[in-house]
Amino acid sequence: MIKLKTKHNIIKKERRGSPAEQEQINGESGRGCQNIHGWWEDGIKQLERDVRLTSTNSLTHSLSISFWKTSKEKAMGGGDSDIAPHPEKIKIVATCLAVAVGISLLGFYLKSGDEWRSNWSLSLNRKKKKKKKPIRVYMDGCFDMMHYGHCNALRQARALGDQLVVGVVSDAEIIANKGPPVTPLHERMIMVNAVKWVDEVIPDAPYAITEDFMKKLFDEYNIDYIIHGDDPCVLPDGTDAYALAKKAGRYKQIKRTEGVSSTDIVGRMLLCTRERSISDSHNHSSLQRQFSHGHSQKFEAGGSGNITRVSHFLPTSRRIVQFSNGKGPGDDARIVYIDGAFDLFHAGHVEILRLARALGDFLLVGIHNDQTVRFVFFSFKKPGFLGYCSSAKRGAHRPIMNLHERSLSVLACQYVDEVIIGAPWEISKDMITTFNISSVVHGSIAENDDFQEERDNPYAVPISMGIFKVLDSPLDITTTTIIRRIVSNHEAYQKRNQKKGESEKRYYEDKTYVSGD
Repeated sequence: MIKLKTKHNIIKKERRGSPAEQEQINGESGRGCQNIHGWWEDGIKQLERDVRLTSTNSLTHSLSISFWKTSKEKAMGGGDSDIAPHPEKIKIVATCLAVAVGISLLGFYLKSGDEWRSNWSLSLNRKKKKKKKPIRVYMDGCFDMMHYGHCNALRQARALGDQLVVGVVSDAEIIANKGPPVTPLHERMIMVNAVKWVDEVIPDAPYAITEDFMKKLFDEYNIDYIIHGDDPCVLPDGTDAYALAKKAGRYKQIKRTEGVSSTDIVGRMLLCTRERSISDSHNHSSLQRQFSHGHSQKFEAGGSGNITRVSHFLPTSRRIVQFSNGKGPGDDARIVYIDGAFDLFHAGHVEILRLARALGDFLLVGIHNDQTVRFVFFSFKKPGFLGYCSSAKRGAHRPIMNLHERSLSVLACQYVDEVIIGAPWEISKDMITTFNISSVVHGSIAENDDFQEERDNPYAVPISMGIFKVLDSPLDITTTTIIRRIVSNHEAYQKRNQKKGESEKRYYEDKTYVSGD
């Protein structure tokens, strides 16, 4: 390289090759320059389109365009020169290009970053929800003469998971471990299936949780936890029926419902038997003591010197709320009304409620109070006080379950939307208007046939309005049917409940507070 000095500065002059070589170099460099020039122009046009497409972060895009143009001019030696760029300028081109692209990407990020991150987060949440396995819990039982205590246990079990699977013990297993059941398996299956908190039912479940059955629960039914109440469940050999589940770490406990048990209900029903010999009366008194569970017996005076056992159930408003649906009918809902005592809530009740619910959108159930059941419901076609006196003996110990107990049993049924606690015996026009009742129904199988009477018919108003209908009852079962099963085989039930009564007595003597219900 030759340096020529002048007065003001030093001019660097590159030594050039031959004219032919220089022409070749200029031609190749010119074409490279044109390619780079086109690349820059395309980049500028793309950025300008981005600015037009969005009004957000336009400053970032404008800065990117300005930097892009400036870097192009500096790299190309200014303007649209066809002179081949120096290698140092090529480095500048690459550096400026990287910075310009970075600024462009920054603009895009600021423009759509929040939306993109939000969509990404939603996508992850959806995947997590899809992958989340529902917690399935299992609870088993005999559910013989199913009552609100059973229902409350199922409610608590359901609250410990997302899906509740219930095992109903077979008749053979109950006979082998406890004695003859009052209600056969098919009736117990109807009752359990009708409970609003039950998702799935397994028939013929074993009385004890065996190793094989527990494996079946975990592998085939995908059960996560096995549930039982805080009261002991002891097998005939004295071992804990849930020992294996506890050992596996898959056991959870719930609080037992106070004031009711199947054993207690049997005791109440036995009080309904009146014609006894002296020896029978002695056995009867023995049974009453057996079914007391160690509580002090409380009685209230009844007609002709008879006595009626008082329930130990302590009703609370919170319990009623727990059992209620909490939803009213819609504006255009067709409301169906059915009433009754619903004493010893059984499969016959469930089936008629199922048919009634199918006739409309909302099923309202009226439950008569204890005095109505005792003094009117069993008047047997004889209106007025005198008629009642001639037949009062049969109703002296009815209802077996009090109003609040009966209300909870009905509320637990999935077919029921709302109940009237202490409903009037006669259905008035005002009541039909108040509740916007579309139809009134009654089952063909009932404790009495007052709905067929011409005089003093409690359904006279809905009949006159043309909204009354009698439904064919699917099952020929009444409260009296259940009581007769007990009374006709009371000795077998005495033997069956002897150990159970002793176990429950110990439970109440050793009872401690259990939180949660």
